[in-house]
Amino acid sequence: MSDTIPFDTHAFVKKLEAAGVTEAQAEVHAQAIADLVNKQLATKRDLTELELRLKHDLTLRLGGMTVAAIAIVATLVKFL
Repeated sequence: MSDTIPFDTHAFVKKLEAAGVTEAQAEVHAQAIADLVNKQLATKRDLTELELRLKHDLTLRLGGMTVAAIAIVATLVKFL
């Protein structure tokens, strides 16, 4: 993924500490969640790139099918 999603680990650690979690445990939890957010979630940019690729692929496929259909019709017209 090209961009990272901002995740305030410091604020997260403070909230966990306020709830009674030790600082060391809170830091481990915060790092694990930050890694998950940054590696597994798609950003708007990722989705935009995917959309553009899909549009390009579909356009090529539709063009290919159109050319094939015209060729088939032209062949049928020629022989009938």
